[in-house]
Amino acid sequence: MSLRAIEGIPVDRARLRLTTTYALTPRLSAGVELNPLDDDVGILANWRVLDETRQRPALVLGTSSDRIGSSSGRAGFATLSKDLEPLVDLPIAPYAGVTWGDFEDEWRAIGGVNVRWAERWSSTHLYDGVNLHHIIDHSFDAGPRLGLLVVEQDGKHYVGLRVTAPF
Repeated sequence: MSLRAIEGIPVDRARLRLTTTYALTPRLSAGVELNPLDDDVGILANWRVLDETRQRPALVLGTSSDRIGSSSGRAGFATLSKDLEPLVDLPIAPYAGVTWGDFEDEWRAIGGVNVRWAERWSSTHLYDGVNLHHIIDHSFDAGPRLGLLVVEQDGKHYVGLRVTAPF
């Protein structure tokens, strides 16, 4: 379960979001997203089609709400991701892919990178096809994570928090 709040962002749907997902199998998860300030509810799904190997990236297909700055819409995506630490001795895992969002009814290139700074600290820097966002995460012993977000929207930046707890 995850709760995200972004203060001041001018999109009701983006200001407050609650998600819950369940791993149906080790490769397939499904869940629900609730954006209560906009009375928006949607389905979440992720399917790891191909596992990452030493030579090959993982392939993931999924669906969620459209990008953070959209006031409505659903999106589907396909991404390739690869942990490069075994190859380049740096704790980074980039991803790249495409998404189709029905808010703007178009395909967009997406991508980003996760950096593992220390045992409990990481950051993710992601491009949603329109804007660049950053998340700094800290994980705790029992599995919860606390994240600080810096979200770009129309050239302005907004700060938010994300709390994630496994069940």
